[in-house]
Amino acid sequence: MEFMTWTSDLSVGVAVLDDDHKRLIGIINQLHFGITAGHDRKVLEAVLGELVDYTIIHFSREEEMLQKAGYVAIPAHKTEHEKFIAQISNVQKRIKSAPVAMLDLELMGFLRSWLFSHILVSDKKYGPRLNAYGLF
Repeated sequence: MEFMTWTSDLSVGVAVLDDDHKRLIGIINQLHFGITAGHDRKVLEAVLGELVDYTIIHFSREEEMLQKAGYVAIPAHKTEHEKFIAQISNVQKRIKSAPVAMLDLELMGFLRSWLFSHILVSDKKYGPRLNAYGLF
């Protein structure tokens, strides 16, 4: 069973960003599977690294599109992104010495809550603006 599932309710109406969100959910599911299957710490660190790297790529793409479309709430949105990267990077540093169980308890709940909340609240707001600008 997947830890997180993409549904159409999560769509922001911009295909490339929806695809990014789907990929992020897929990486989170891969991380969760690795934890529950008892994968080696190095494997989990690699998946967490992939999550951080792809999140940075996604945030950059999203912010660039928001900039092009003249989205007024860019500063607040970017601040959310920066806080997320700081939190996940902190976990990434700590996992090198912390018990792997910390990933399950601390990280997985945070990832699910943050991503769903961010998409459903913050990201949903920009969909109409990007679509009006011609970004689908």
